[in-house]
Amino acid sequence: MVDVSFILGVIGNVISLLVFISPVNTFWRIVKNESTEDFNSLPYICTLLSTAQWTYYGLIKPGGLLISTVNGAGAVLESAYVILFIIYAPKASKIRTVILLLVVDIAFFTAVFLVTFFALTQEMRIKVIGVLCVCLSLTMYGSPLAAMRAVITTKSVEFMPFFLSFFLFLNGGIWAVWAVLNKDVFVGIPNGIGFGLGASQLILYLIYRKGKSSEEVTEKLLDIEVDP
Repeated sequence: MVDVSFILGVIGNVISLLVFISPVNTFWRIVKNESTEDFNSLPYICTLLSTAQWTYYGLIKPGGLLISTVNGAGAVLESAYVILFIIYAPKASKIRTVILLLVVDIAFFTAVFLVTFFALTQEMRIKVIGVLCVCLSLTMYGSPLAAMRAVITTKSVEFMPFFLSFFLFLNGGIWAVWAVLNKDVFVGIPNGIGFGLGASQLILYLIYRKGKSSEEVTEKLLDIEVDP
C-alpha cells in the first residue's frame, strides 16, 4: 500500500529545498561584488537556528526522518550563507554577525540541546523542542507580512515575487496535510499559517498584478517613510 504521508513528505522536502536555495542569487551577487551592501545577516542567523532546531526535532521524534533531512540540508545551506556574509561584510557588520552566530546559533542551540537531552524524558523533550520550533517558525513570518503591507500600501506587487509567494503557499499546504496525516501539531501550526499567508499573498497578487510602475511604487514608499 502506498504511504501517502511519505510521498507528501518527499514532495515537501523538494519544495522546502527550493525555498532554502532561493537566496543563492543574493549571495552570488555578494560574492561577485565582494560586498554585502545593505543586506542584513539576521534573517539567515534566525533561519539557521530554526533549521537546526527542526533537525533536532526530526531526529528525536519517531517518524520524523523527513523533517530532519530537509532541515538538515537547510541548516547546511544557511551556514554557508552566514559564512559568506562574514567573509564579505564590512568590519562592523562582520563583528555583529559573528557575535550573533556565537550567541544565537551556537550557545543557545547547545544549551537547549544539553538541557532537553539530559534533563527531560523523551516525551517531554519532543514537546519542549516542538514548542520552540513553532515559536521560531512563527517569527519567520515577519517578512511575508511586511511584503503584504507594502503591496496594499503601494497597490503594486513590485516587491512581492510571485514564485516566492507560490512556494510559501505550496510548501505550507503540503506540510500541513502531512502534519494532519501524522497527527503532528507542531508541524501543522506553522505550516498551516504559512499556507494561509501564501494564499493571502497570491490573492493580493491577483488583485494588484497590474498595479503601479516601479517609479510610482518608489515614490509611494518614500512618502511612507517621510510621513510621521
